[in-house]
Amino acid sequence: MTTPPKDPRIEAAAAQVQASIQERADAYGAPPWEPIWKRPRTPKSQAQKKQELRKQRRQLQDAGHRRFFAGQSRRPRPRQNRIGNAAVRRDARALSRVRHSNAWLW
Repeated sequence: MTTPPKDPRIEAAAAQVQASIQERADAYGAPPWEPIWKRPRTPKSQAQKKQELRKQRRQLQDAGHRRFFAGQSRRPRPRQNRIGNAAVRRDARALSRVRHSNAWLW
């Protein structure tokens, strides 16, 4: 694979763009670049801090409510899961028969 010959028109346009970029940077006096994590922090007012904390507290409360109601949605569990072995199931059935009859009235 061969590289195409350099086009003088493209080279001239690229040089002109570079020159204009440098010219603009000189005109504005561009500050030296530094990563965002090294820039000094802008101080927040007390009102801004409180508003941010209020927002965080609200988010946490909403998450707690969602978690609570997600657990509630599975609540009426089937009886079989709660009563494990057959003997206990039999006892529960007998108790339920007694409870639903009027035997306790005598």
